[in-house]
Amino acid sequence: MAAVPSSRNISIPVGILACQRDPLLKELETTVVTCSISQPESTPVGKKTKKAVIAPTLPKDPILEVILHDTVIFPEGGGQPTDTGLLTTSDGKTWTVLQAKRHGGHAVHYVQVPDVESALKVFTPGSIVTAKLGQADFERRYDHMSMHTSQHLLSALLETRLNLPTLSWSLTSFPSPCYVEVPRGMSTEEIRFIQSEANRLVFEGRRVHTEVEELDREKSKDPVVLESGRSIGKGLPSDYTGGVNRVVVIDGVDRNPCCGTHLPSIHNLQLFLIPHTDTMARSNTTSARLYFLCGPRLIEYLSSTHDFLTSTASNLSCGAPLVSDRVSQVVEERKKADKRVSDLELELAKYISTGLVSEAAAGSGTDGYIFKKHIHRTDDGGNPLAFLSAISVAFVEHMATTETSYLLVLTSVPSLQTSSTTTIVMVFGSDDKLVKFAGDALKSQLGIKGGGKGLKWSGKFVGVWKAKKEGELVDDILKSI
Repeated sequence: MAAVPSSRNISIPVGILACQRDPLLKELETTVVTCSISQPESTPVGKKTKKAVIAPTLPKDPILEVILHDTVIFPEGGGQPTDTGLLTTSDGKTWTVLQAKRHGGHAVHYVQVPDVESALKVFTPGSIVTAKLGQADFERRYDHMSMHTSQHLLSALLETRLNLPTLSWSLTSFPSPCYVEVPRGMSTEEIRFIQSEANRLVFEGRRVHTEVEELDREKSKDPVVLESGRSIGKGLPSDYTGGVNRVVVIDGVDRNPCCGTHLPSIHNLQLFLIPHTDTMARSNTTSARLYFLCGPRLIEYLSSTHDFLTSTASNLSCGAPLVSDRVSQVVEERKKADKRVSDLELELAKYISTGLVSEAAAGSGTDGYIFKKHIHRTDDGGNPLAFLSAISVAFVEHMATTETSYLLVLTSVPSLQTSSTTTIVMVFGSDDKLVKFAGDALKSQLGIKGGGKGLKWSGKFVGVWKAKKEGELVDDILKSI
C-alpha cells in the first residue's frame, strides 16, 4: 500500500488524493503548495483542438493554477471528466475552480479570479484553504462516479460472459447515455442477458474498493492489441509521475487499473442497457457501441420518457398502454389520406389539362399558331412539382393526337410567402428550341435557377412572387415567342 505523504509542503500525487481515497468526501481543509498565473496553451493555426468531455471552458481572462497538498476536486483522468468546485481562502472569500487537470503527478486547479495580483497574495504557498464540492459540483461528481463504476461492471461482464473486450468508452454529457465500444454488434438477447447479470450483482451489493501500490514501470502492462490492430483500453500515461499504481476492484467481478472516482458499492447502480447497438464502420475494422444508463441519468431518462409518453397519449386521446396501437392506426390513416389526396390531385390535374386542351383547340388551324399559356397556382401541398408534372403529362397525352404547337409555363407558390419562399416553375412544349428559349429567358430576367433537356424545363424562384411583377414578366416572355 502506497503511503500518503503527510508533509503539507508537498502535493499528494494523483492516485491517492482525498477525492480518490474517499470519493464521497465533499470538503477538506488543506494548504497551498504552489500558485502561478495560467499560461493558455497556444493552438497551431488551422488545427482543431479536441475539447475535454463536458469540461467547462476556460476563459481568456487570466486565471490561476493552484496546486494543493490534497484535494476533494478530481482532476480529469481514466475517461472521467474534471470536477468543478470551490476554494475558500483564509480571508473568507470563495473562488470558483473551473477545471482540475493532472500535470505529471500533480492535480492542478484552474481558479477563476477577478484580480490576479490580489489573488496571488491569498494563494501564497503554505496558506490554508478549504477545497469543497458545492451541491451542483457534487451532483456532477456523483453522476460521473455512477457511470464510471457502471462501466467497469458492464465491461467486466461483457468480457467474462461473452468474450467481448471493451475497446473504448465515453462518459458523455448529462443526461445522455454513455457507451462502451465492443468488437461486434450484439443481439437483443445478449444485451438482456448482460443487463440481468449486472443487476443480479447490483442486488447483491458487491463492494468496490481500491488497491494502491508503488509504481513499477517495468511491471506495468501495455494495452492488449487485437488482430485488427486496435488496442483494448489504455496504458498508464507516459507523463504520469505520481509514483503509484491504482487498481479498482469490484469484489468477485473485476480488477482494473483506474485513477477515477468510484462508488464504495454497486448496490444502488440499477443498470439499464439500450436494447440495440450502433455499428461503427472504419477503414479496416467494424465495431459497435452499446449505450447504458444508471443512477441520476436513469432517473432522468425514465422521467423524460414518462413525460413524453403521457404527452403523446394525451395528444392521441388514449391511455399510455394504447399509444403504440394508436400510433399505428394514425400512420395507417395517414397513408390512406395521402393516397386519397394523390388520387384527387391526379384527377384535378387531368381536369385542368382538359381545359387547356380545349383552349388550344380553339385557336388551332391557323398557320404558325402556337398555343402559349402561363398558369399560376397557389398550392400548400407537400409536393407541388409532382402536381405540375401531372398536369403536363396529362396535357401532352391529349395533344399527342394533334399537330398544334404549344408552350406552357406553370408556376406554383405557397399561400404564405417570405423572402425565402420557393416558387416552383415548369416549362414544357412541343418544340425543344422553344422550351430552351423560354427557360433561358426566365433565368436571365427573373433570376430563376433551373435547367432541363428536351421538351421540359424546371426551376426555382426564391423570394416573394408577385403577379404584377414576376407574373407579367412570364407573360411578356411568352408574347415575345
